[in-house]
Amino acid sequence: MKILLRAASASALLAASAGALAAKPTSIVFNANGEASDGTPYSTYTVKCSNGQKAELTAWDNRRKWCVGGADSEACEKKQIKAAKAACK
Repeated sequence: MKILLRAASASALLAASAGALAAKPTSIVFNANGEASDGTPYSTYTVKCSNGQKAELTAWDNRRKWCVGGADSEACEKKQIKAAKAACK
């Protein structure tokens, strides 16, 4: 019984520590406004992550749609913070 309890505690601690080590966005900075080839306006932002990497976000539809990467990206979210977290993964 004690062994089972210790194993469960150890696995729970490992899962919690793995989540704590995941890269998180530390800042989001506006870069510029742009226009797609079809005339659709967008904005670009740079996300800095806790692991030192940088990623680009693009905002569409008056900042209602946030995409990781450029205009052709499929990884989009409705909220800026969700897109930033996805960019840091």
